[in-house]
Amino acid sequence: MIQALRGMKDIMPPESERFVYILDTAAKIARRYGYDYMETPLLEETALFKRSVGESSDIVGKEMYQFIDKGGHDVCLRPEGTAGIVRAFIQNRLDRKGGVHRFYYHGPMFRYERPQKGRLREFHQFGCESFGEGSVYEDFTIILMIKDIFDALGIGYSIKINSLGCPECMPGYRETLVTHLNDIRDGLCEDCQRRIETNPIRVLDCKNTHCQELLEHSPVIVENLCETCDSDFVRLTRMLDSHAIEYELDPKLVRGLDYYTRTAFEFVSSEIGAQSAIAGGGRYNRLVEFLGGKPTPAVGFALGIERIMELVKLPEKGREGIYLGVMEPEALDTVLKIAHEKRKSETVFVEYARRSLKAHLKAADRLGAKLCAVIGEDELKAGQIWVKDLETKEERRIAFDQFD
Repeated sequence: MIQALRGMKDIMPPESERFVYILDTAAKIARRYGYDYMETPLLEETALFKRSVGESSDIVGKEMYQFIDKGGHDVCLRPEGTAGIVRAFIQNRLDRKGGVHRFYYHGPMFRYERPQKGRLREFHQFGCESFGEGSVYEDFTIILMIKDIFDALGIGYSIKINSLGCPECMPGYRETLVTHLNDIRDGLCEDCQRRIETNPIRVLDCKNTHCQELLEHSPVIVENLCETCDSDFVRLTRMLDSHAIEYELDPKLVRGLDYYTRTAFEFVSSEIGAQSAIAGGGRYNRLVEFLGGKPTPAVGFALGIERIMELVKLPEKGREGIYLGVMEPEALDTVLKIAHEKRKSETVFVEYARRSLKAHLKAADRLGAKLCAVIGEDELKAGQIWVKDLETKEERRIAFDQFD
């Protein structure tokens, strides 16, 4: 028997109902904030992610589904959503039009890593990207939107924030950090030792317990910000305070992607084990330029659908839809005509097989239908359909052309 590949999972009912509910809720809120839907390909040039995510990142170095296609092109399945959105933004020359452009997206992403709870090799994200607005108020508004999404889904969370500085203040901090890391190099894990040379700020994100103990007194970027970055970060914290939004300043929050600058944030949950991040993002003002576009400020986020699936409780709903069945085979054509008309406004379940009235009622109840409508021999002769409301228990016979 052929089975799904390791780390890839079918989304079947009733779980799929929760999956769709999450996407619908997030999309509805994103549209309220002025975001339009964008779809990008699952397959992109590998160079896109090497230049955006960063060759020193684990995603590019270890986790991409990368191959040479039949045309000799180096391609990969997208490991994250932002780079593709930025590529489309530039390719469609939106960077040349000026103004603010806001997009939301959702779909599967792929990373070849060890599958674990809430983390699969094929996983789904919902995300938003805002281009052209450099104000820290946009950063705050993005955080507010994620809060609205999780509040609507009934998910508990805490918020972590940090600033990653800019090209003016990051080089000095990087030099200070590297000096400190070299002093403790021998005690760090192999990955951290490698990152000292390639991307030292990523060392702060190491999950190794021993490394974290050694890094406890490392210099932090928020104490080394330039005047502009510091002013923006202070303004962000004041806005969060003024809206009574609780948050934690986490100086070791650096995110896993190389393109972030200034604001970085994560929403975390204590209910999903070690993999506690359920959404994250930040500002990436230089990425459009890095990928060949006109310099454009940008900020965005992504949330992991699989990460939050178990945390979302679907709202209770009553019975809905119509169950249509026959007690005489000759009535099936009439039932199909009625079903086609009713489906213009209702959910309709049709049972093709001849069954007893009792069997039809049981089937309608199992499906959660509001109405059970059946045509038997007597009804067919009279041009009527027998209908029972499974909520009120009311029964009646209605002419075919009046069944509305």
